[in-house]
Amino acid sequence: MVKTILITMLIVAICIALLSVKILFKKNGRFPNTHVSGSKAMRKRGIGCVQSQDREAQIPNPHAIAERRHSEQQD
Repeated sequence: MVKTILITMLIVAICIALLSVKILFKKNGRFPNTHVSGSKAMRKRGIGCVQSQDREAQIPNPHAIAERRHSEQQD
């Protein structure tokens, strides 16, 4: 049981080390931006991610006309 856990931890440690080689050894190394908005081709086509579109839709419109309440309409 302990042998299996140690082997598993060793494999995970090797995988993490191999995945981080570019980040650790390259000057100003960073993880690549795989987000939709990080792609120049997607931005050129006007394609954005759903989260950004939802965030923009949640912003209140400063030019919107305030609606009347139900009690004011009966007067």
